[in-house]
Parts: sequence; structure tokens; C-alpha cells
Amino acid sequence: QVQLVESGGGLVQAGGSLRLSCAASGRTFSNYAMVWFRQAPGKEREFVAAIIWSGGNTYYADSVKGRFTISRDNAKNTVYLQMSSLKPEDTAVYYCAAARLGLPVSTTSDGYNYWGQGTQVTVSS
Repeated sequence: QVQLVESGGGLVQAGGSLRLSCAASGRTFSNYAMVWFRQAPGKEREFVAAIIWSGGNTYYADSVKGRFTISRDNAKNTVYLQMSSLKPEDTAVYYCAAARLGLPVSTTSDGYNYWGQGTQVTVSS
């Protein structure tokens, strides 16, 4: 059974940094795309970043490009989202998701069948 468990959320001031983790278990993810989405109150879930587990190719939403970095640790079966220069508009619940790799990588939530429980990120101004 696939499990994705996020951690690392919290409260940070604007301009600060946080690192989110997504611990994955239950199968081999070598043929999978691992993705971070976020959802702010009253808004739809939106794509943040993706990484292809096997090749390491990365993709970012324009709103986070240059500020966020997605990476993975094969030995720990963990995906990370390093967030820097945080803004109040980055406040949201951040979700880790996974799906068997398809190209192009999906940036919509219906493209992913495995989800974590989410972790809250709050950026104060």
C-alpha cells in the first residue's frame, strides 16, 4: 500500500525559508512522477513542482520558479521541497502526490492517484 507522509510545514516570516519532506513507501517509485501541489483557502489546488524519480528532471510553476527547489533522496525514498524567499501568497496546505510517469508530466490534481495528508505552510507579512 502506497503511503506518502509530508512534514516540515510551519509558520515563517516573509522572506524566510522552509523545507518540506515527503516520505514515500509501499512500492518502487522509479517509474513515477512525484509532485507538490498546494491549496490556499477558497482556492483550487494548484501545481507547484514535480520531479521524475528516475531521471531527476524537474518542473516548476512560474510562481515559484527561482525560489523553490524540488529534489529526491533515493536512499531515503523521500522527496523534498526547499522553499526560499517565501511570500504571504505562498500560504497554503502543501500536498505531496505521485503517479506512474506519463509525458508530459501532469500539472493537474486529477493526474495523480496517490496523495499525502498535507502540511500547512503559513507565511506572515
